[in-house]
Parts: sequence; structure tokens; C-alpha cells
Amino acid sequence: MRATNIKKYITLASISAVLIGSTTSCKKFLDIVPDNVATIEYAFRLRIEAEKYLFTLYNYIPKEGNVWSNPAFLAGDEIWIPYQTSISPWSFEIARGNQRVTDPYVNYWYGNYDASRGLYQGIRHCNIFIDNMSKPSLVPDISPTERARWISEAKFLKAYFHFYMMRMYGPIPIMDEDIHVGASKEVMDVSRNSVDECVNYIVNLLEESYSDLPNQIVDRENELGRITLSIAKAVKAQTLLLAASPLFNGNTDFSNVKNKDGKVLFPQEYDNTKWESAAEAAKDAIDEAEGNLHQLFAFTQGGNLNISDATKLELTLRQSVTERFNDEHIWADPNSLTRDLQRDAMPPLSADENHNDNRKIFSPPLKIAKMFYTKNGVPINEDKTLSFSDDSELRTATQNDRFYIEPNFITARLHFDREPRFYSSLAFDGARWFKYDTPGYSDENSKVVRSKRPDYAGSTHAFHFNETGYFIKKLIDWNQVTTASGVTYKTYPWPKIRLADLYLMYAEALNEAYGPTNEVAFEYIDKIRTRAGLKGVKESWSNYSINALKFTTKEGFREIIRRERLIELAFEGQRFWDLRRWKTAAIALNEPITGWNMQGENTASYYVIRTIFNQRFVAPRDYFWPISENTVIQNLNLVQNYGW
Repeated sequence: MRATNIKKYITLASISAVLIGSTTSCKKFLDIVPDNVATIEYAFRLRIEAEKYLFTLYNYIPKEGNVWSNPAFLAGDEIWIPYQTSISPWSFEIARGNQRVTDPYVNYWYGNYDASRGLYQGIRHCNIFIDNMSKPSLVPDISPTERARWISEAKFLKAYFHFYMMRMYGPIPIMDEDIHVGASKEVMDVSRNSVDECVNYIVNLLEESYSDLPNQIVDRENELGRITLSIAKAVKAQTLLLAASPLFNGNTDFSNVKNKDGKVLFPQEYDNTKWESAAEAAKDAIDEAEGNLHQLFAFTQGGNLNISDATKLELTLRQSVTERFNDEHIWADPNSLTRDLQRDAMPPLSADENHNDNRKIFSPPLKIAKMFYTKNGVPINEDKTLSFSDDSELRTATQNDRFYIEPNFITARLHFDREPRFYSSLAFDGARWFKYDTPGYSDENSKVVRSKRPDYAGSTHAFHFNETGYFIKKLIDWNQVTTASGVTYKTYPWPKIRLADLYLMYAEALNEAYGPTNEVAFEYIDKIRTRAGLKGVKESWSNYSINALKFTTKEGFREIIRRERLIELAFEGQRFWDLRRWKTAAIALNEPITGWNMQGENTASYYVIRTIFNQRFVAPRDYFWPISENTVIQNLNLVQNYGW
């Protein structure tokens, strides 16, 4: 199968790409600005020019640490922002039900409305690179080993771009090679491949890349972020997990999505062996990663820190995301840095902090706060020893709460007796916040979030304000420092895949393939829970849940695994895609977005739940992006996604 219908890219004859430069203490390999080149032949004349072309391919990787480029941040229900604020990513229009078939938002097919680079253009450049680097007469000053590695990197990127598109659009046209600019319209007007064809193509291409990818990066000064064998195997696991999930595995909702020749694009029969394949791929990826010294992160910086075990655990959980290129990061993208992400999430922690530096506009809804477990490791509506029946109930913090909540502070009962990931991921009115500039490096001196309207984190600024009363702590590196001259954020490459993600993929695939009789699934989910300071699934549910035998059924264990995944990977851009592949978005994204009354000036008026927005998700239409109306009109063989 060949090419794509993106005719405007077929005529490209030159490359012009500007790669983001490196920053202090975060050197990366993508710090070369390639020259504009007049011909493809010139681009492959010498190694130095070909390397620039390779880095151009890397620049097409969607920058997922950027809310403008990553729809998973603001197109779902995990983070809400004010509609009239200092940032206006187009993806937020999707969350508000305003996606459109004419000029779609975050259009990675073409590349517009925050998706600055179309992925079909990136795929085309991968094809050009692979074709030319495979000619021994070109790039004569490169070693055979390096040539082979570069070709494997391009094959991986080509596979990843297809995967990214399939996740957004469903079955897509495979572009295995380029169409000549002089080709007839009949050749250019390609059809969509089926889901199974897309999956097989992506997996085969990934496997082709294995042989010449390095097991790990040796030149950590210049090459961190380049593709390794661990990354390739992790993306294979992602691909097969997606293919096994309800959205793609026997989804009869899309039985009428066919090519114009009648070819059915979605498999209509459920196939359990797809889960078996996903489990095998996840285990293979785990073995590869662990064999190359990847492990769950643990905060070990000691020095003069005077902190409790509770704060050490909080820093472990926070820094598992934000510690640069830590051992848990299988794939971190140095072309996607996170200063703006941190700035927009961070609340002011004192009256003299500038709201332009700490904007506090990323607002998790109340339902996300309720999603986290109790301190006993079970959902708040299942814990038989604790009552969370009244969302508006208030409680006064005591000395026993001092590491999480300011003593004597009155806040919602919902903020007490919660698991460590609740406190490491979220902050709220009365929450303690430990960071590098805490006086005496003691958590007893941690600053406190105060977010009622008159307070320093209150919603009085014209543009930078919080909608729900919850703030994202997880995405902010603990080295953030506020001084009289301003705020310093330690940026970090965005972690696209963590080892914890692979563990959860494996547990999910094992349960779906074999049910809860497979003890290995419990082993891997309990690795995550143990790191989070919780007991294992069986012990927690047996001792604390009103549904003590929940984990003994496939359906019950599925619910546990899915919730564990939503909690562990909260605010990392996973929930958006998981809700879709599980086909549960129609439930979650039709619930109202609620939060505390940010206009409240005292305890009584602040702790009132208000509805901020009533989301509307139209199923099954909204499970996939629309293909641009103009694209469908231009290509007579291309069928539109269902409902658009």
C-alpha cells in the first residue's frame, strides 16, 4: 500500500525545519538548526547534511509537553481552564464540544490549529530519508554501523507517526513509499487501510527497526532522547494494546465505516488473541527496559533536607515525572520542554509572587480529585472504614495532618485520609507545598496554598485564575524557586513513556487475556501500588472495601486496573486516550465539570460546589477526529469518519 492523499505535501522538494535549541543543564541532541537545502541530493551529499535531515524527522514528533500541541491535556476532562484566559489552545474547543469537520482543531493530518506539523509530511520525509540512506553511493563519509542506526531511527519514527494518526483518526492510509509528483490522480487518490492492516504495518516496521537501534544511549551528553530498542518495544506494546482494546477490537459501532469499494475498516469480531499479543509485547518491553537498568524512580537526594518520610514519598511520586531523564523514563522528549506547562500550573504561594510567573490556570475538576484512593488504597465510595458521603463536609486539620495540610486549617473532608498520590498530584485550599526554596529545607516550613478569592492564589487576576480550586503539583519540578527577582523553573524533557506505564499495560493485557487467575497481573500492579505507599490489591480490597471480592472477577479486576492507571498516570496525557480506547469516554465526558466556588471569600461561601460546564460527548462520532472536509472532497476514494 502506498502514499497518502495529502497532495500538498507531495510537491515538497526542500526541507526547512527549525529545531528547538538546548537549554542550560538540559543539553539535548536536537540543537542543530538545519540549513534550507535546495535539493534532496544535496541533503545526502555528506554526513553532516544527512544528520540535519535526520533531526528534521525527530522534529515531527508531537510535542506532548505542550498544551498547544498535545490535545490530551485540554481536549478531555482531566484539566479545565478559564475560557477567557492568557492561553487559548484550540484543543480546549474540543473539550467544549466544538470540534468541526471544516478545518478541524489539532489537525495532525495536515498540520494546523496547534498541530503545527502534519504527520503525513513527517512520514514522507521518513520515506525520503530511508530511501536515500539505503543507497551506498550517498553519504560516503558515514560508517556502515551509523548508517544502519539512522535508517532504523527513521523506520521507528515512520511507524510512530502512523500509530499516532491511527489513534486519532482510526484506520488511515498507509504511506509506505512516496508517490511521484507526476502521478495520476487515480494513483494519488488512495483509500484507507483497515485497522488490522494498519496495526500489522506499524508492528512490522517497528520490528524492522530493532536490529540496529542501541540498547541504551552511551553519549548521554549529546544523544539523550534518541530512539533506543527499549523505546521501540514500548511503542509496539502501546500499539498492540490499542488494537486489543474495545475501540478497535470487535467494535460494531463502526460496522458501516467502509471504503467506497465496500471494504470493512474495523474488525467486527472480538479477538482475545490480540490481548495475548499485547501482553507478550508488554512483557518483552519490560524485560528490555529493566535489562537496560530502567526502574521505578525513588527520590534519593539527601544533603541537608530535613523532611519526613511522607514528604520523601511525595517527592518520589512527583519527580518520577519531572526528574530529567531519570531511570523510570523509557522515552523522554528533549524537543518538548515544560517551562510553560509548569508556569501555567503553579499557584502563587505568597502574596508577593507574580501571577504572570505562577498562573495557576490548570484546574482539575472535582471528579478528578475524587478519583484518587483513600489512604487504605480503595475508592472513596468503597472504603468501609471511612465516610466520604458528603462532598461539602468540612474538617479542621490537626498536627497529624501537618505534612499534607496546614494545621488548624478548615478545608473539605475530601482532602483528608487520602492516598499519597492524591497529595503529590494535587494541591488545594490549605495544602502544604514543599519545594527547594522552603526555609531550612524542612517540610515543617512548607508554604501553604490559600485560594479563596482574597487570598494570593485566589481568582482575582483578570486572566490567570483557577476554575475549580484544585492545582496540579505533579507536573512541577520541586526545584522551582521564587526570589525577589522572579521565578525559576527547572525544565524537563516530557516523559512520553514511563516504566510504570508499561507495568500497567502488562497487568491490563494479562487480565483481559486470561482473567484474574493470572497472578502475574497482581504482581505488576502491586509494584506500582507499593511505590505509592499502598498495600497490594488483594490485601487492600479484602480488608477495606465493601466489595471485598472485586478483584476475583475479570470485570472487577478490570475496573481496579483501569482506575489504577488513571491515578498513576494522572495529568500525563494518558486519560484522554484511555477513555477512548476503553469506550468509556461517552460516560466520563458527558459528566459536568464541577469545582469549588472560587469567588467565595470565606470558608462557608468557598466550599460550595458549582457547575462550571456541562460537557457533551457524542458517541460514537467523537471517538475519532474528523478528516478535513476539503481532504475528503479532493480525494474521491477517502471516506469520512462516522458522524462527521
